[in-house]
Amino acid sequence: MKQLSYIAVLAGLTFAAGNALALDGAKLYQEKTCVACHGKDAKKTLTPNYPKLAGQNAAYAEQQMKDIKSGARANGQAAAMKGVMHLVNDAEIKALAEYLSKLK
Repeated sequence: MKQLSYIAVLAGLTFAAGNALALDGAKLYQEKTCVACHGKDAKKTLTPNYPKLAGQNAAYAEQQMKDIKSGARANGQAAAMKGVMHLVNDAEIKALAEYLSKLK
């Protein structure tokens, strides 16, 4: 019985990890409206004031998005981002940051 519980726990962890890894950052970038301001390639922004996101360090981008969402960051263009950050959860933020870091 103990071994069966252990296997069930491992299966649950594997499933949860698989779901996080299955998130498609490129698809999220389109669906969550990032493309509207940061451009389809994350290089050509709507205005010069918006940052280019292609090639950005993943950990940095993830933290910035989380800080904007929580309100910890309220400078620069954070107000514009705050309005859309309710559309993404932490797993999606991570997937977006990973996707953006791989763009050149």
